[in-house]
Amino acid sequence: MGNRSVRLSRRFLSLGVVGTLTVAAALLLAAISGAASAAQAPVDLGTAATFAVLGGTTVTNTGTSAFSGDVGVSPGTAITGITPGMVSNGSVPAGNAAEAQLALTTAYTSAAGQGPSTSLPSDLTGLTLTPGVYAGGALGLSGTLTLNGQNNPASVFILQAASSLITGSGSDVVLENGANACNVFWQVTSSATLGSGSNFSGTVLALTSISAQTGATVKGRLLARNGAVTLESNTVTVPVCTTGTTTTTVPGSTTTTVPSPTATTVPGPLPTGPPGTGGAPPSRFNWPTIVGSALLVLGAVGISGRWWHRRKAS
Repeated sequence: MGNRSVRLSRRFLSLGVVGTLTVAAALLLAAISGAASAAQAPVDLGTAATFAVLGGTTVTNTGTSAFSGDVGVSPGTAITGITPGMVSNGSVPAGNAAEAQLALTTAYTSAAGQGPSTSLPSDLTGLTLTPGVYAGGALGLSGTLTLNGQNNPASVFILQAASSLITGSGSDVVLENGANACNVFWQVTSSATLGSGSNFSGTVLALTSISAQTGATVKGRLLARNGAVTLESNTVTVPVCTTGTTTTTVPGSTTTTVPSPTATTVPGPLPTGPPGTGGAPPSRFNWPTIVGSALLVLGAVGISGRWWHRRKAS
């Protein structure tokens, strides 16, 4: 009996050590998981949020364009080819363009500093991205990119281009399952070009210049810090942003506030399935913690048995 008791207590003691180590690892994993699953905060645009178009040197338009939101330029002063009749829910030239440029600089720096990020290929065509931060070099889009909000209207997408952003003619950025152009941000380290006839979603924060070619449609904003914004028969609409009970609207528009769910999303590896597949929802149970806790209990029993055996032997 004595030898059997010793063996049992040693076995329980071993389980206790394993359980303790497992719990430590589980807690570390839980901390990492918790950081990853925290909802990504949108980029604060400040006073630049009301601008459909904001340039640094000039804003030039050719043809008949339409803008819902402010149009302005600073520190430059030249806006060419845009009349007040082309602008709704805003003004041209907007009087607070200098202030908006300061806000744009802050927003650009914030977007560039977001992370950790998931790497992007040079061509985004065929990808379905879930909310999170993504980064690449020179980004291009020759076809369709899908942004899946995973049924969370507060989902945020931040795409960082270390160089240029160029979308092809007829390309399309599709928003599905609650994704909102209001919370899609493209931080471009040089210049952005939107191809003719393309449908683009999100706010472009470009360090240098932005060019929208013939017939390109933008549900978002074209904001250039240091260079020109060049337009040609485009439609640029500042999106209506509704998150929880706080609503940001374009001046003069009417919106209804809709409570949003409290779901959070986890930026993960790039999905390999066809557009629209999105990602699998996270598990409800933290199995590493559950298993580790069970082993910890067994370890405690083993340690108690060891102590009891020594006390009896003495």
